[in-house]
Amino acid sequence: MRVILIRHGKTKGNIERRYIGSTNEGLSDEGIYEIQYFKSEYPKSERIVSSPMRRCVETAKIIYGDRFEIYDDLRECDFGDFENKNYEELKNNGEYLKWLESGGKIGFPGGEGYFEFRMRCVKCFEKIIFSNKAESVAFVVHGGTIMAILEKFYYEKKSFFDWKIENGEYLEFEVLENEAGVSLKDL
Repeated sequence: MRVILIRHGKTKGNIERRYIGSTNEGLSDEGIYEIQYFKSEYPKSERIVSSPMRRCVETAKIIYGDRFEIYDDLRECDFGDFENKNYEELKNNGEYLKWLESGGKIGFPGGEGYFEFRMRCVKCFEKIIFSNKAESVAFVVHGGTIMAILEKFYYEKKSFFDWKIENGEYLEFEVLENEAGVSLKDL
């Protein structure tokens, strides 16, 4: 089976380098233009799944039309008190400085925990993969969701932050079944 992981197009918050998780903003004009411009370059897929957030739904519709399924557990992390803020607005915040010093390994005040977010994404990914009958599945999701999936399933161990991809980019993998379940390997 082939897996395609697509990060949604740019939003205003992405352009302003804000922590956008639970904020349900749509694509910016630039984001719409870029996804439409590169639409033909995205791999075809038999099955398409998406986060319920507007930015992912809009990206999925541009690329694949209306034929996709929505999975709530594929949504981005809830950044809590840091939501919709950028570094400049947070650089003197003690809680933010603690979060940075932890390497992003503590939860967000008023938001989602480090392990809870990753486990939510991983369990949803497994559910989709194990129930899949198609030759290929495209996931239209968030940067954090992609990082959580690849940190867990890529056949060579890398850290969460090693998997950062830009808005509108995609990665393709082959699903390999093994004793531990599944792993992903580059095509």
